[in-house]
Amino acid sequence: MPIPHPNRRQFCGALAAAVPGWARAAETLRVLAWPGYADADFVRSFEQKHGSRVEVTLIDSDLDLWTKITANSAQDFDVFAVNTAELQRYIRKGLVVGIAADSIPNLARQRPRFRDLAAIPGIVRNGTVYAIPYTYSEMGLIYDRQRMASAPDSIEALWDERYHGEVIAYNGGTHNFSLAALSLGLKSPFRLDDKDWPRAVDRLIALRRNVTGFYTRPDESVGLFKRRKAALMFANYGKQQLQMCKAAGLDVGYALPREGALAWLDCWVVTRGARNPKLAAAWINHLLEDAPSQALVTRQGLGSTTSAESAGEAGEKLRWLQPVESEEHRNQLWGRILSGDRASKVLAS
Repeated sequence: MPIPHPNRRQFCGALAAAVPGWARAAETLRVLAWPGYADADFVRSFEQKHGSRVEVTLIDSDLDLWTKITANSAQDFDVFAVNTAELQRYIRKGLVVGIAADSIPNLARQRPRFRDLAAIPGIVRNGTVYAIPYTYSEMGLIYDRQRMASAPDSIEALWDERYHGEVIAYNGGTHNFSLAALSLGLKSPFRLDDKDWPRAVDRLIALRRNVTGFYTRPDESVGLFKRRKAALMFANYGKQQLQMCKAAGLDVGYALPREGALAWLDCWVVTRGARNPKLAAAWINHLLEDAPSQALVTRQGLGSTTSAESAGEAGEKLRWLQPVESEEHRNQLWGRILSGDRASKVLAS
């Protein structure tokens, strides 16, 4: 299961304890990752194979990721995982460097749709490969099968007054404004026009009033769902949360709304501050091997770029994340909404 405590550094140097002086001599790879992307057993196997140490720091939101990478101009980490939409601002700011495809031989193990890097929007720029696809998921709806007679077929269920005080939602401005745009039927959930902001803000204020709790981490969402006896949850982490809910003994189902489900593709990238880019590439290659790839499916409930596509994947319902007009503006407005401000105050410059 995902490691439950983000922002914690994990020192998985088993060899360091066994061999005196090894820790001083071994090179440390500094990894920034989402829960479940760098499990301890795969960290240990990498350390043993490459004679290195791995230091893992977990993050719980795109904003947290951006803050950590930009805090010291990408000098604090060597490799990190980011979705293709968010990746664009890291490229623009020069915070990541190109990755030589021939340094990742396990690219050959990926499914054709992920192996053709040039065909994936946002990964290649001016002929340079900046990211290697790793895992993906849609953001569906998790519902209590005892409280809801049938699966919700619309995103509107999150606003349904019948579930007032029984809804769990994600605490993040970027995705929540896209969610509001989908519910309003706007042209694009990722590019709001000036005239769209008031409606989107009103929509999210209404969502806040219907929600009993917001989460950032997947394990946190399960605890909230259970404690608050919720009927419905927006699953920002998709089937990873579904699997965790079932493991916690909850009788839940999973549905994709007819309006379409937001979906993300997370990739590994190398920072411009990487001390050893070759070791960073070796880490990416390691996680595309059989055991780590399969663990994404069996432990996390996520999609693996190297595994066969499941029969339940409905590509026509997925709205793959794209760069938004302004992450900063969305997060600023969301902070005001969450604090309880009225629409007029939220939109005040």
